[in-house]
Amino acid sequence: MRIVSFLPSATEIVFALGLGDNLFGVTHECDYPPEATHKPRLVNSFVETSNRASGEIDAAVRERFLSGQPLYDIDAQVLADARPDLVITQGLCDVCAIPSEQVNDAVSALSPAPQVISLDPHSLDDMLGDIQRVGDAAGASEKARSFVESLIARRDAVASRVSLAQTRPTVACLEWLDPILVAGHWVPEMVTIAGGEDCFGKPGEPSFKVEWPQVAQASPDVVLAMPCGFDVRRAISEVHHLTDQTDWPDLPAARQDKLFVLDGGSYYSRSGPRLIEGLEIIAEVLHPELFSGNVPQRAASRIYGSLFRVS
Repeated sequence: MRIVSFLPSATEIVFALGLGDNLFGVTHECDYPPEATHKPRLVNSFVETSNRASGEIDAAVRERFLSGQPLYDIDAQVLADARPDLVITQGLCDVCAIPSEQVNDAVSALSPAPQVISLDPHSLDDMLGDIQRVGDAAGASEKARSFVESLIARRDAVASRVSLAQTRPTVACLEWLDPILVAGHWVPEMVTIAGGEDCFGKPGEPSFKVEWPQVAQASPDVVLAMPCGFDVRRAISEVHHLTDQTDWPDLPAARQDKLFVLDGGSYYSRSGPRLIEGLEIIAEVLHPELFSGNVPQRAASRIYGSLFRVS
């Protein structure tokens, strides 16, 4: 079985199922596990993001969309050399990963034609189902079933312990800071399981733009900054878009030092198995009286406080 992956979460799933040796093509964003970076690169982006602020990235993406230009390029030769039996693509977001239509056009030139599966998750259950789908398609059904069961057990363990919580803080989850976008899809569900109440997001619904006055009016007890694709260090450089607001000090989250920067690129924007780790991180952030030891190094930072400080 020869596999190519057109999205980072699928790459993580393939490796988690012990199929890394079967992977013959990945995207420019497939960086986990580290072994994925040594695989042939199928996809490159026309928008340089590594040295740009979030507002600049947003402007560049909008410019290409308005002009009808694609965001991504597929290396047809790398795809042909991969000779895939299985192609994994996505239908969820045309900004975060290459559109399935573009993948289908490229794959149509291959002979023999590979099997193509498209992942389109909107919830944690959808993500778990996608793991099983990939396992079934790749001949690893039992491995997938066992892995999914272990993730469900971890999710349920969080929910069980959260039932002991005395409070449920209100939470604003922001997946982009300039402009401000509210996190959607699985993130509101994660907040609920972790013992909070999402101020904006609706489970299963896409992320959407809000203006700062809407954030201030919501008066969240906790603000989770989780910019899509950013690690903690990079995201910290963007939080001034929140803290520079004149009424920021009036928010309960500011008064209680409850602004947390989370590793969105690893644990929230990718619909892979590490979402469960992201759930455990949120649970500890919201209820440190019930949880400890869930936060990997450099996965979260509490601004103006000492907990989870990035060294």
